[in-house]
Amino acid sequence: MSSRLFLRSLATASKTVRPPIQLFGVDGTYASALYTAASKDSSVDKAFQSLTKVREVVNSDKQLAEFLTNPASSRDDREAVIGTLASSLKLDKSVGNFLSVLAENNRLSEFEAIYAQFSTLNDAFRGIVEAKVTSAKPLDSKIIKRLQAAISKSSFVGEGKTLNVSNEVNPDLLGGLIVEVGDRTVDLSVSGKIAKLNQALNESL
Repeated sequence: MSSRLFLRSLATASKTVRPPIQLFGVDGTYASALYTAASKDSSVDKAFQSLTKVREVVNSDKQLAEFLTNPASSRDDREAVIGTLASSLKLDKSVGNFLSVLAENNRLSEFEAIYAQFSTLNDAFRGIVEAKVTSAKPLDSKIIKRLQAAISKSSFVGEGKTLNVSNEVNPDLLGGLIVEVGDRTVDLSVSGKIAKLNQALNESL
């Protein structure tokens, strides 16, 4: 399928299908486009399974990974490789067409970023909300459970959703927390408060 035909099918599907959350950037745009196509032509689950197959093969084959990320590879070579992958892995139709579009537009080097964005859409589709809590030191399980309970009750998550909380450590925060849920961020860190104070002082001088 040419990129023109693929985009035309997206235009038709987008009248009835919208991604569950809004993504930004080139990788977000492509992931959203695949979500729309998969919703119309097959299913989001099947598309994600096929994307995961491709990712596993690419991660296990260094030569293939280097080829896909090489912008100098010819269009014919890119399309031939994608055709072979689609056939050997028995990829979902929407993913096969999508990868052909990436090959045609020389965007295969962005596959990993697109996969990450589509994974976010897939989680949202399944009612899973990911929350990342960044702290200066590792949080113990009791604190994480308390945070999970508090975030679950907030408007960030919504009724009937499943919340997964992960903890990342960044000593530069000095203390406090940064909570990221979807595209929302609440900065409760000491370094964040210092930055706001410095900004206020600079604006007043």
